[in-house]
Amino acid sequence: MKKFFSLLCFFLFFSMLSQAQNELFLKKEFIYKGDTLPYRILYPENYNKSASYPLVLFLHGAGERGNDNEKQLVHGASLFTDPQNRQKFPAIVVFPQCPENGFWAPIKEWDNGFSFINSKEPTPSMQMVIRLLKKIRKEEAVDSRRIYVLGLSMGGMGTFDLICRQPKTFAAAIPICGGVSLERLKKVKHMPIRIYHGGSDDVVSPEPSRNAYIELKAHGSTKVEYIEFPGVKHNSWDAAFAQPDFLSWLFSQKK
Repeated sequence: MKKFFSLLCFFLFFSMLSQAQNELFLKKEFIYKGDTLPYRILYPENYNKSASYPLVLFLHGAGERGNDNEKQLVHGASLFTDPQNRQKFPAIVVFPQCPENGFWAPIKEWDNGFSFINSKEPTPSMQMVIRLLKKIRKEEAVDSRRIYVLGLSMGGMGTFDLICRQPKTFAAAIPICGGVSLERLKKVKHMPIRIYHGGSDDVVSPEPSRNAYIELKAHGSTKVEYIEFPGVKHNSWDAAFAQPDFLSWLFSQKK
């Protein structure tokens, strides 16, 4: 009983600490012509508008969709609220939340997987993200040479989609367990891209990530990396976030 009580106290403490850290992300909404995109934004400590900071856009997975402006912080937010990381990598970090039935990227879902669509038009959710990004770049102290995007699962697909739509905007990208229509990748052959996937992923097959890497190398990319975690299933973001150079690699990239 004493052991159980100790474990319970530990989990309660950890939960309260996590919640307190998440509160560092301010709750905001972006409204455009009647559409609303909830998002959370983290500013650097001692934020100075006369300075300039990297901007990180984080796209969550399908399980975090909704309109509570909370769930999108479940995976990845603690990386940026960690006190050491905040001190070492001061940045503006944005976590938008996709609507319940929305998608970041144009895809078709099948019983045994996904197909990726090369659509000229972004999805409505991605269009809102693009507008939000434009607003933040205009209003905040953003270093235009250091704008990054990363995402997991549906957000990994969205990461690929966004850099293909705006290849001149981003200094680097990290798509985790995502995928993309291969014919789009020539546009980003110059960009530093780190692709992560679990080798045993049974939700989003690693094949799209492997093929994206092969396609980029075929276009002459010298800045793409593919890191696969053998035996890891869909939650490869945990292994990715645990990489010692995950953030240092990202923030070292400049246009």
